[in-house]
Amino acid sequence: MPEPVDKDRYESSLARLQEIFADINDTATEVSKWRCPYKNVEDRCTASFGCRNQDRDVPEGELAACTGSDKLDYRAAWEA
Repeated sequence: MPEPVDKDRYESSLARLQEIFADINDTATEVSKWRCPYKNVEDRCTASFGCRNQDRDVPEGELAACTGSDKLDYRAAWEA
């Protein structure tokens, strides 16, 4: 039979996870103000839609290169 759950330990663990995810969320929100969220670590575009910063001159099957600058506000560059 499984051991009973330690309610205090469980609630402490949840509180710690909330702190961790809140920090991750805060960082992602701040970074999104200057870096396109679709740009991966290799400067490739992972968006499934067009963007004026995509260089589509890449080999078949590869992601488009992101030619944008991280010093710009990217939110206006996305095409719906």
